[in-house]
Amino acid sequence: MNSPERLTASQAVAQLTAGTLTAEALTRACLEQARAGAEIKAWAWLDPEQAIAQARAVDRAGRKGLLAGVPVGIKDIIDTVDMPTGHGSPIYPRHRPFADAACVALIRAASGVILGKTVTTEFANRHPGPTANPHNIDHTPGGSSSGSAAAVADFMVPLAIGTQTGGSVIRPAAFCGIVGLRPTPGLIPNHPMPLIWDPGQVHGALGRDAEDTAFMLDAMVGFSRLSPISVAPPWTSALAEMEQRADASKLRVAYAPDIAGLGVDAEIEGICRNAALGLRSAGAIVEVIDFDVADGRGPYQTWRGLWMVGQQYERLSEIERFGKNLRGNVEVGLTLTALDIAAAEQKRQQAYHRFRALFERFDILLTPAAPVKPFAVEVDFPDSINGHKLANYLDWIAPAFLVTLVSLPAASAPAGLTRDGLPVGMQIVAPRFEEPLILSVAKLIHGSSGVGWPPALQ
Repeated sequence: MNSPERLTASQAVAQLTAGTLTAEALTRACLEQARAGAEIKAWAWLDPEQAIAQARAVDRAGRKGLLAGVPVGIKDIIDTVDMPTGHGSPIYPRHRPFADAACVALIRAASGVILGKTVTTEFANRHPGPTANPHNIDHTPGGSSSGSAAAVADFMVPLAIGTQTGGSVIRPAAFCGIVGLRPTPGLIPNHPMPLIWDPGQVHGALGRDAEDTAFMLDAMVGFSRLSPISVAPPWTSALAEMEQRADASKLRVAYAPDIAGLGVDAEIEGICRNAALGLRSAGAIVEVIDFDVADGRGPYQTWRGLWMVGQQYERLSEIERFGKNLRGNVEVGLTLTALDIAAAEQKRQQAYHRFRALFERFDILLTPAAPVKPFAVEVDFPDSINGHKLANYLDWIAPAFLVTLVSLPAASAPAGLTRDGLPVGMQIVAPRFEEPLILSVAKLIHGSSGVGWPPALQ
């Protein structure tokens, strides 16, 4: 039998429910792995005694929820009442929220054990950060949900929560060789958020495979009056829905190698193209297309600037205490005019209608999750792709943020490994509320990718 920390969430729940494994034993095993992997720097806060106490409470309960005692990592910008929420910022080194975020409350209600808070960068703003990639600790795991993705990939927790405004779930999932989902805005309650009508930043699920990610999604979805954009899904269970699709029979798949018009590393593009075309063996109808929404890059920058000011509005008097990157982003947002915002919204809706028209012809869009492979951990961001100089530090995440721009769901699934053994992710995009379909395709791609666990854990 696998040692407890190596069980997938689905395997762990089966054993927890059957009584052949206790939540305490699983939690202790995960805590031991977190200690063993300290060089990864995945955790902003760990309290072993508190985690074990939670696990014992689950074990004592006569009736267990969906997660049945599975340990979960929570990104350190998401409120937890019993442990600090530092937002990766020196402004809040030991901030204690008055209540759990709605998604955390749902995890607890599902009998999830909150192992701790995972490392993020200041207000999830700067993309790499101090965390190392478990596949090669000299490389970045991506960000800003870096700690969450690294903890899942390194067997510290089976499941974790991230957040995404640009590509902060998709990118670290791709770099760490796991499955990460950015759901339809409103599916997971966003409370508390400074901008409660915001459809950009969402909570996302990270798991070692597509089934686990669906498991995590099922634990967090649901209508909540705390959020004015909250919606109930049109399906009862994402996991049950995806399990009904054993293959890709007659699925209409579009593969577009470069939706952002910036180029893609040739090795990554080749890996993703092969993974996309490989779906034909599962019954899919796959077509390689040109689909370019590069003119959404400018509107995203404008929208993001406005978003930055709104997110930090209550802290603007402390702007001098912000890190350089966060302060610069807020200052850019403060220069925007009403005409800038209106023009960006016009372009944004044009991009949305291009996606809408695409999904009248195809069920799924596939594209590389990131145009570059995981880079050195000390590098802030890549400044060029295939020798093409990037205009700013955000351009390299455009394949993901262009999906955020139009409020669509997406996932990253492991598509293969580079010659030097680093994971490559495929971004899977579909219309709103098609999370079960997205995860079904993620399962097929991951199943044939050959991407295993980090070398030290094999």
